[in-house]
Amino acid sequence: MKDFAISEDPAVQRQLDRLGELPLPKDRIGLGTIRSVLARLGHPERQLPPVFHVAGTNGKGSTCAFLRTMLEAQGHHVHVATKPHLVRYNERIRLGGRLVSDAMLAQLLAEVLDVSEDLAPSFFEVTTAATFLAFHREPANACVIEVGLGGRFDATNVLEQPAACGIASLGVDHEHFLLLEDASAPSPDRPLVRIAFEKAGIARRGSPLVTQAYAPEVAARIAQSASEAGAPLFMRGNHWFADVTSEGIVYRDSHGALNLPLPTMLGTHQADNAALAVAMLRHQGQLAVSEAAMAEGIQATRWPARLQKLAPGPVTDTAPLRQFILDGGHNPDAAQVLARFLENADGPVDALIGMMAAKDARRFFAILAPHFSSVTALPIAGHDHLPQDELAAIARDAGVPETLTAPDLLSALEALPKRDGGSVLIAGSLYLAGKVLGANREYPD
Repeated sequence: MKDFAISEDPAVQRQLDRLGELPLPKDRIGLGTIRSVLARLGHPERQLPPVFHVAGTNGKGSTCAFLRTMLEAQGHHVHVATKPHLVRYNERIRLGGRLVSDAMLAQLLAEVLDVSEDLAPSFFEVTTAATFLAFHREPANACVIEVGLGGRFDATNVLEQPAACGIASLGVDHEHFLLLEDASAPSPDRPLVRIAFEKAGIARRGSPLVTQAYAPEVAARIAQSASEAGAPLFMRGNHWFADVTSEGIVYRDSHGALNLPLPTMLGTHQADNAALAVAMLRHQGQLAVSEAAMAEGIQATRWPARLQKLAPGPVTDTAPLRQFILDGGHNPDAAQVLARFLENADGPVDALIGMMAAKDARRFFAILAPHFSSVTALPIAGHDHLPQDELAAIARDAGVPETLTAPDLLSALEALPKRDGGSVLIAGSLYLAGKVLGANREYPD
């Protein structure tokens, strides 16, 4: 579905309105349109600083955040492209440490839309072209680019030779797109193998492909893709190693060993994401990054809506004696991460959950229900979400002791069980997370 966006700047809003009118590429799968758009713009994607390209089901955004802060700790000027935005569209394009300005964003979008109008590009193709144009025009030492959906046919997958490509954790998500019947791809009957094939589509000849560790058949599929592409493969457990302890990350590869600190972000999984970022930097040869800069970057990294403790604001003020945790996790693998975190929760956990209609809410709640004292189901305005009654019924069937519904976030907060301690978890969708951050006046910058 369309990724709606609004802006307080009239010039930006005019272009966002044009974006919102673009068709969805329902039957048009491939890179032909984005290549045509970029050709008309002079191929900015071929004239970028060293690029770090990151795919995966979960963890790719956090890995990009770790890459950015490590490179910046070394003194490098870094451009970053991540998705989706949470509050403002500008979050998708970060230029040298700052979000793209409204004036520049309006000009970039207008330029791309004007030059490609007859090609009927998608929201994501226009966004990608505008991002590459900005990254080409503004000087920098490096670019960090997050893959949007899949990898093989993602609009960012036109890069010819990144400094390094990375694949974070893998799981089944976006089945309606990534598990289509395709004679040139592995059968969707082996979903994780097919997902691995799609993600490994970012592999490029001569560019290191650095990955996490996976089940044997998934690892074999990635190895095959790397071999076919001519990409040197560096897989965790084979070519690099990272042991996460309560004291830190003990990393080692053929270049030697590193003793690195744990991230300050919540969740034990963030150490794995940090380790992947370290491995990507260690297996490329275009930019030097010291152990000290890696350590500094790991501890400096922040990434919104990933087990984020909400700051004091209008949302948290509704229950000031409770801890509010915000997470955009929406698939079974993300639910597993949340479950591990909630195992150590101090007191009852009341959850506010909103989910998109295409997501597997039953598996999500089957994993998390034992950790919830209550669930309040709410909508995600402007998006194709699961109806509150249906979501509450799924939670109730999964064994949640108390299930409620609410028509909006404020009503859900007011309906929370009255307690003096414990946590409030808001989760189920990054789109919902964006609305929560806006309501709490915490704007990603």
